[in-house]
Amino acid sequence: MAVQKSKKSKSKKLQKRAHQSLSNPTLSTDPVTGERHLRHQMTSDGFYRGKKIVEVKQPEETLEE
Repeated sequence: MAVQKSKKSKSKKLQKRAHQSLSNPTLSTDPVTGERHLRHQMTSDGFYRGKKIVEVKQPEETLEE
């Protein structure tokens, strides 16, 4: 079995973990609608790269009396 020769110091351990932090998701702006969305994902109204790819059904609003 492999055994380390000496104990890793705190600084070496933390240096190794320095690259494990999370980053913010990359957002894009749709050229047609101006909506912000995740990269490589369509917008909520069905546009992707400036083209309409999906017809999205709009929820029917109920009339309040």
